[in-house]
Amino acid sequence: MKQAGHRFRERVVRGMTAVSTRLTRARHFRGHGVHSPFVYALVREVFMRHELLPGDRSLYEALRSKGIAEQRAVQLQNLAIHAGLATFGLNRAEGALTVALPGLPHDELLKLAEDAKISGAALVVMLPCVRSERQALCRQLVAMHDSTSVDNRAYLLLFNNRLPKQHFVL
Repeated sequence: MKQAGHRFRERVVRGMTAVSTRLTRARHFRGHGVHSPFVYALVREVFMRHELLPGDRSLYEALRSKGIAEQRAVQLQNLAIHAGLATFGLNRAEGALTVALPGLPHDELLKLAEDAKISGAALVVMLPCVRSERQALCRQLVAMHDSTSVDNRAYLLLFNNRLPKQHFVL
């Protein structure tokens, strides 16, 4: 009987810890706690939307054909519409938005980031936390980056515009 009580106590403590963790993150719910108007608008108009905005659907269709989940494809298409990024390139620095798909090797990703920086295109790195090597590479990209970056765990956004150097983890 004593051991069962000990396990129950551990489960209760674990549950209380989980609740307190959720409560500390609650201030970031729906964009609260984000002190950049640009990123706040991204959270409200892009990340929180579950349906496509009216406009072009070519990025959405290209991402879905490459096996990207529907929710992420919708968010990236809405990002392109919201930010006025009309043209895009998948695994190549073309257009105003460059998307690095999950299977891209590290050296090609570094070159793609440099090419996007030179051309002024926004860079999207899909699945930045999928492996520890890719996560370290994404941290390196953020450290080298001169403008605003946003990490929402599903993809890393590196904007090459006149915004100040800030990094947001949502």
